[in-house]
Amino acid sequence: MSKRLPPLNPLRAFEATARLGSLTKAASELNVTHGAISHQIRALEHSLKVRLFERVGQRLNLTPQGAELLPAVSNAFDGIAAATARMTRPTSSGSLSISCVPALLSLWLIPRLRNFTARFPDIKLRLVASNDPQDVRLPNVDICVHYGDANWSDCWFKKWSDLELFPVVSPTLINNRPIRTVRDLADHVVLHGDDGREWNTWLAAADALDLQRGQQHMFSDARLSTEAAVHGHGVALGDSVTASGLLAKGQLVTPFSLSVPAVHSFYVACRNEVRSAPVAQVFIDWLFAERDEAAGRTEAAVAGQISIRRKRTPKAANATEEQKEKVARSAK
Repeated sequence: MSKRLPPLNPLRAFEATARLGSLTKAASELNVTHGAISHQIRALEHSLKVRLFERVGQRLNLTPQGAELLPAVSNAFDGIAAATARMTRPTSSGSLSISCVPALLSLWLIPRLRNFTARFPDIKLRLVASNDPQDVRLPNVDICVHYGDANWSDCWFKKWSDLELFPVVSPTLINNRPIRTVRDLADHVVLHGDDGREWNTWLAAADALDLQRGQQHMFSDARLSTEAAVHGHGVALGDSVTASGLLAKGQLVTPFSLSVPAVHSFYVACRNEVRSAPVAQVFIDWLFAERDEAAGRTEAAVAGQISIRRKRTPKAANATEEQKEKVARSAK
């Protein structure tokens, strides 16, 4: 006995509308008109003899029947997409578009790109410097390697690395203008890779939020502030992942034995249908394997410059509300 299934297009319209919560957004994603989406949903409701959506003010909510149908439809489309990806993108050949944090891309991934190319010569990579959390939704981006708080839904993600933050400076600059104590930072240009919050976090741990600030430069991301430090333009905050290669080469040194944990971590994320594609799995597996292989060298590079350790004093670990407010005010 054959199974009767609703027509495909109305199911696609229903799934997109339920997932996006909007007829207009569903129409844009499926490249059809708003009226076409509305018509297809009405046709599906007529076929099933139930209502799938109801309006509550400006909101479009699923009815109990719609909520029951959605998981089955979503899983079916995910399965079709995954099977298609497996057939059209063989394990060891194809192309991938990677969105990666600028600093991680320039200072960590690109130096290791030769390893990937040698192992997988038939996989073509498109590398984009970005940390936009919306990239994971873009059809022209396959995998994201981003810094964040894992605030993604309806996609696959996995923590790739935590990281520590600490000041870094070029050997030439520190030789010409020594940095012996935190107070010596007042005589140096401070380089920011964000809005100033990370430096304030480190200064709070060093009990130096009251430090008299000298000249400061602001950059759009940590890659640029780190590169500015390499060129001797000031003192930047490096991290235990992206700065490790520069420390190992002696292009940067760490003047203090104090690090603080970064607020967020590096994550690998992608859409569920991409995750099941063999060519994507190849890159993700390589990324984690390369991280594990580099971990020992990273620790050695950092320890070779100076012993990095977190400060675990009551003032640093359990800041009072007054201290927290001071950090927040300093970041503005």
